[in-house]
This record gives sequence, structure tokens and C-alpha cells, in this order.
Amino acid sequence: MSERVPVLQIGQVLLVSIQTDLDDHAVMNLQDDLSAKVVECGAHGVVIDITAVEIVDSFVGRMLSTIASISRMLDAQTVVVGMRPAVAITLVELGLSLGGVATALTLDKGLQRLSRSHAQTQDEQSAGESPEQRAAPGFTAGL
Repeated sequence: MSERVPVLQIGQVLLVSIQTDLDDHAVMNLQDDLSAKVVECGAHGVVIDITAVEIVDSFVGRMLSTIASISRMLDAQTVVVGMRPAVAITLVELGLSLGGVATALTLDKGLQRLSRSHAQTQDEQSAGESPEQRAAPGFTAGL
């Protein structure tokens, strides 16, 4: 049985610190746990710390992208922090661009990035532009 990756809440941000290599089952559990926690606490941001990850394969790369997509659909931005140069090189060599996934070198910089992004979103909402209008032009909810 796979261990579950803890999802910690810091205010309106969820922190996932991946400390071991993840098997496929653990990745699927993480996606389920994280999406449930985003909804449960109304998080506006998700930080995935991969400092301890030494190697990645295409499945883990796709997992990061999928988590970011799920979070975005639930109105939370994802930032991946602590990526090692070897991991970045591997992702590029695998042809994985991690579209939609913001990155930062450290946890502190990742939290700052989420804070700036959230403040900008709040300013835009105050100006009358909803997240749905920004994220999906031409999409009308409730059709």
C-alpha cells in the first residue's frame, strides 16, 4: 500500500512537500487528496515542493501538469518550487513543458508569487472582471 503525501494548509495556500519518489498509485492519491482539500478549504494557491525529488519520468511530469490544471479549474494557482537542474533538464528532454505550472526556486519565492497573483486577481475582481471571464473567454457558465 502506498503512503499518502501530506497536504498542509497555510492560510489560503496548500503545501505539498514530496519527500520520496512517487509510484503511480501515490500520484493518483495525491491528485484526489489535493483537489478535495482545495475545495474543502477554498484555497487560492497550491505549492508543490519537489526539492527532494532527484529524478522524474514522464508520468510524474504529467502529474504536475494535471494537478495544476485541476487546481486552476478549482480557482487555485499552482507553483512548483525547489526543482533541481537535473529534473528541469529531464523534463525538457522528455518534451514536457509543464504548461500552466508556475515555478519558483524556493518555497519563499513561491509563496510570494502566489501572494502577488492573488492580489492581482482580487484587484481584477474588484474592477468587475470575474475569473471565468479571464480564464475562458467566450465560455458561458450554466449553459
